[in-house]
Amino acid sequence: MADERRPLLSVQHLCKEFPVDSGLLGRRFSKSSVSAVKDVSFDIYPGETLGLVGESGCGKSTTGRCIMRLSRPTSGKVIFDGKDVAEMSKRELKGMRRNMQFIFQDPYASLNPRMTIGEIVSEPLIIHGVMTDATERTLYVQELLDTVGLNPEHINRYPHEFSGGQRQRVGIARAFALKPKLIICDEPVSALDVSIQAQVLNLLNDLQQQYGTAYLFIAHDLSVVQHISNHIAVMYLGNLMEHSDWKTLYDRPMHPYTQSLLSAVPVPDPDLQATRKRIILAGDPPSPIDPPSGCRFHTRCPIATERCSAEHPELREIEPGHLCACHYAAPNPIKGSSIEL
Repeated sequence: MADERRPLLSVQHLCKEFPVDSGLLGRRFSKSSVSAVKDVSFDIYPGETLGLVGESGCGKSTTGRCIMRLSRPTSGKVIFDGKDVAEMSKRELKGMRRNMQFIFQDPYASLNPRMTIGEIVSEPLIIHGVMTDATERTLYVQELLDTVGLNPEHINRYPHEFSGGQRQRVGIARAFALKPKLIICDEPVSALDVSIQAQVLNLLNDLQQQYGTAYLFIAHDLSVVQHISNHIAVMYLGNLMEHSDWKTLYDRPMHPYTQSLLSAVPVPDPDLQATRKRIILAGDPPSPIDPPSGCRFHTRCPIATERCSAEHPELREIEPGHLCACHYAAPNPIKGSSIEL
């Protein structure tokens, strides 16, 4: 049954190509552009989280940047709150970005080392003309710091005086300063220790409950997105491979790539872990400059046939709400492998 609610964000057939100098690539390549994102579509509803996962270089961050209009899409639509982001003027973009914020991957590079954390967190308020009274703004920033688990008395300290986890909390406070409707989280915990990752994920969950914010949570670790996502979309070489609610995707993966990713997720039970069969994919991901014909995953897929190299599989609904781009989509398609979580 289709969801009758209006999505907060609707990405429709998004494509992003980057120009390349063919002279630098040698005679083997004749293309003048590389397709980083190809025909990606999904919806995010208010207060919900979509986890976008895949290997490094598959186009996850590019998708997030196109949604935010930090990079202009080559084609497709990004409908946020009823308006197409790709067609917005600079004035409209400024208004849109008040309701859509970004949490960056690297807490060391995303904070200006010459600004205090008070200045960093209050910067969005100043740019958008919110809380023009300096005293009121300072009190609000201290309240935000307390909300994300930092000492409000440290408002005049600089980023180098904080640990990686504390710096990421500063980035989260900055993202929530304007109380946006959507936050794009670009691998916000990948640079942190595992114990700190759990703290940051719990903080994001608590803030979502408090403010009703929707997340696009970009990650390469399926064990991370399991704890925060309502739905999960799996990308490979710029294409969406599978999209479903998180429980269905973990219990009944339909795509061989998703199944192989799940087989790599460790479980805390050592006896169960010892009996699980790890699916090892052959080779490395192909270059997006020269992607394979047909299904982009067929060069590494254990169940690929001649049809896979000749015919591109469309992302289609296999079960209600469960989409998969595979000619042989079926529950756990790689037989003889156990991926119980």
